[in-house]
Amino acid sequence: MKRPGKMKQELAQNDSAPLYAGVKQMILDRIHSGEWPPKYRVPSENELVAELGVSKMTANRALRELASEGELVRIQGVGSFVAERKGYSALFEVKNIAEEIAERGNAHDASVVVLAEEAASPEIADALDLSIGAPVFHSLIVHSENGVPVQIEDRFVNPSAAPHYLAQDFSSLTPNAYLTATAPLSGSEHVVEAAMPQAWECKLLTILKSEPCLAIRRRTWSGRLVVSTARLVYPGYRYRLEARSGTIFDA
Repeated sequence: MKRPGKMKQELAQNDSAPLYAGVKQMILDRIHSGEWPPKYRVPSENELVAELGVSKMTANRALRELASEGELVRIQGVGSFVAERKGYSALFEVKNIAEEIAERGNAHDASVVVLAEEAASPEIADALDLSIGAPVFHSLIVHSENGVPVQIEDRFVNPSAAPHYLAQDFSSLTPNAYLTATAPLSGSEHVVEAAMPQAWECKLLTILKSEPCLAIRRRTWSGRLVVSTARLVYPGYRYRLEARSGTIFDA
């Protein structure tokens, strides 16, 4: 870090800009120069107040705006950290998230929260083309990239398509990989929406309640059989979704 007092001197030299903008720029300068690398814990609101002599409201606005712009990751009760380059997922392809993360040279791990047989609710029964109350397999898994949660996968599976689904170790094998091998994909349906996370999703993703998320509702088929329906939730500032179609010539 730069010597104590340096940030305050920089802020005084940039007095033509609003205070919060000056604080933001000082933090950005350190991020873009590499002085504060990804995962580096930046000064807290209280530390910025003490170092710079600004109000807590000014420090809060600077950190909040940097988080909303994807420059910082704020973890409630822990602190603010320099964000890593956003991961990405193919929007209209049914791809294995573990493979996507590995392609970026990063480490994937998964935490299984729920893996059980349940009675299909009316909504799930309709999505899987089953009777209400029919048995379905339910898995709830949190996928992480380099230890940071990047996706909640809430999936319901038709037992007829994958009768041994509940016997799998989804901490080492993704549902996508297993289902692709067990019931080869013939079609898929996607619905993309912006969503504010529920309280339990905030806990699993270690994000604030005010952080927007991207959500994909996906159904997959193998022949005429609906294999699964899943809701995939991504923290908006940690992930992006991509899609290309047609002929594209890169310069």
